[in-house]
Amino acid sequence: MSIAEAPAAPKTLEVDPVPGKGVVLYDGMCALCQRGVRVLKRLDWFNRLHFQDCRDRAHWPPSAVPLEMKRLLEEMHVVTPDRQRAPAGYRAFQWMAWRLPLTLPLAPLMYVPGVTWIGNKIYLWVAKNRYDLVPCHDGGCQLDLKKMAAEKGPRTGDGK
Repeated sequence: MSIAEAPAAPKTLEVDPVPGKGVVLYDGMCALCQRGVRVLKRLDWFNRLHFQDCRDRAHWPPSAVPLEMKRLLEEMHVVTPDRQRAPAGYRAFQWMAWRLPLTLPLAPLMYVPGVTWIGNKIYLWVAKNRYDLVPCHDGGCQLDLKKMAAEKGPRTGDGK
């Protein structure tokens, strides 16, 4: 049998739509999240990040870390370019700060003792109250997130 006749290997992972980029998974129905993404896109001069609405499960990147809708709706996640990690919340901002030119000088300050703890507390408060902080349009903010998250199960990066 020649190489051309060799049977194809079975496909085990889905194709990565944005190889080599960090994928920011955010709540696309949240006005505050949408504003944050617009700012991050302007700061991403070297196009190192791809922004993806976490509610669009069909376009989640492959990930060694299981992705869960409930957690994605609670905190923004960044699936790293190697697809081996998915920092969430404040840790996702720390990860991005090292990759955006204007935030690079601030990145080391995000790790000063106590700053991570305070940053995480602030992030979690803002994330929990985000629908009250920014006006809602089109009724998206009226959705029962607990009910939606319960309807969606965990998903791993194995393409299933």
